[in-house]
Amino acid sequence: MTPSEQARTDADSTPLPRVRRVAVVIGSTRPGRICPGIAAWVSAVARVGGTLRYETLDLAEVNLPFLDEPLMAALGNYEHEHTKAWSRIVSAYDGFIFVFPQYNWGYPAPLKNALDFLYAEWAEKPASFVTYGTHGGSRAADQFSGLLRGLHMIELADHLEVVITDEDVDASWQLRDLDAVMFPYTEQTRAIDAQMVAALEGSA
Repeated sequence: MTPSEQARTDADSTPLPRVRRVAVVIGSTRPGRICPGIAAWVSAVARVGGTLRYETLDLAEVNLPFLDEPLMAALGNYEHEHTKAWSRIVSAYDGFIFVFPQYNWGYPAPLKNALDFLYAEWAEKPASFVTYGTHGGSRAADQFSGLLRGLHMIELADHLEVVITDEDVDASWQLRDLDAVMFPYTEQTRAIDAQMVAALEGSA
């Protein structure tokens, strides 16, 4: 084998770097929600020109029951198959962006429930979030930031607080123009991607 052939063989046998996966979690499960559209927009904008793989993860499809594990999540000793399946899903991701509306100055119960099912699977993973509401969801953001600290996640410097006014929705409470509502948050979304990359490189 010539040196050039050996070089090609060595190059072909070099393992490709693993693509880091980031879940963009759809944190609302109510019928008629606008959350999936916002999550899809964030995922699409974050991945432009980047190296991370952003994937939407819908809690409505995961369909967890109310927390029913007999032992605390920190023990990692899960009894139910739905918890074990959820653990496998979460463990497969390197980072998270949680997308959710503000309800009565807080975040949705199904999102809290999904987070509380697990513990170690969240720890030391970078996370950001996107709140939305008539005033952007700042109260929910404050609460959620505390939750991330409790789970020992690495909260990124930026998050989005998306303002949605009555003029932005139609009679069915659907967004008239998703791109127009989200466009002002384009650069901040790209900043979140850059921060996610830096956090993941730092943990490599």
